[in-house]
Amino acid sequence: MTQPLAPSPAPALAVRLSRPRRLLRAVAVLSCVPYLGLKAAWIAGSHIGIPEGSGLLDDRVGMAVINGVSVLLDSAVVVLALVLTRPWGMRVPAWLLAFPVWVATGLLAPIMAGFPAQLIVKAFADGAAPGPEHEPFLHEWVFTVVYTGFILQGLALGALFVLYARDRWGHLWRGRLRELPVGVVGPAHRALAVAAAVLALLPLTLHLLWACGFTAGLDEGRAADGGADFRVLEAVLAASLLAAVAGGLLLAFRSGRDLPVSVPLALAWVGSGAVACWGGWLSLASLGGGADLTDRPTPLMNLAYAGQMLVGLLVAAIGTYYFAERSARAVRRAA
Repeated sequence: MTQPLAPSPAPALAVRLSRPRRLLRAVAVLSCVPYLGLKAAWIAGSHIGIPEGSGLLDDRVGMAVINGVSVLLDSAVVVLALVLTRPWGMRVPAWLLAFPVWVATGLLAPIMAGFPAQLIVKAFADGAAPGPEHEPFLHEWVFTVVYTGFILQGLALGALFVLYARDRWGHLWRGRLRELPVGVVGPAHRALAVAAAVLALLPLTLHLLWACGFTAGLDEGRAADGGADFRVLEAVLAASLLAAVAGGLLLAFRSGRDLPVSVPLALAWVGSGAVACWGGWLSLASLGGGADLTDRPTPLMNLAYAGQMLVGLLVAAIGTYYFAERSARAVRRAA
């Protein structure tokens, strides 16, 4: 949020469009098609994949707005895939690239971890007693198609970004925590890390309780049908909060001095993106949807979403300062 990352001082910064990168780009782009096609159909008024009586049909305007936003978000994956594999992509300002990739990481990582976990839980729960009957708001095949596409997007885009970032900024996360120069992180960032840890206590506690099956603070719909899918998502959000806080604390206090710098940076990047972006998405989704107010998030749920958004933004600020400071030092050494 301060100064952008400077490019690596290495003389050659052209993207080498190898066969693996071409394949990854094709996978990233093609895996967007099912989701974008469904969203476009729903915006146009189609009910494909939506059963009769679904709450999604109760608020057509709100549904159109949410679907429009999600189309824009998923279309960004196509743009990012091109940026990460074209020569002109190396000239894109760092902040203009890092922010959408951080958002994409935050939105896709919980799905990549959560959807396979949900399938495993369902497989082992086949013999369990059936839960309460409820009206599905989407046909089951929609989740399979969309989430499979999301996982492919995440894998392909993540691999492309790692290759791109290694070429452009790999020098910024080399070494171990004990080798970090004094001043890369300071007292202000330690204060941010502590604040993030304190703010995480409430949403972390709530997500853990909901993951364990407690219904206190949930709206009536989720309390009545807090199935395996919901509990797995809550467990993933709790793990994301722990990752964000751990990454922020390790980086700010330089704890675990023998750890590679890449470890806390990865924890902070993925964790902060997941909690901030999913907190924002769940808050936005609560503005639309069915007319039944009993299925809207409760004040405690909204407080959990807002709290995790703040945690994610605070940890992201620590990481942003780290990269900006190390980048500035690299430029000064190269001058």
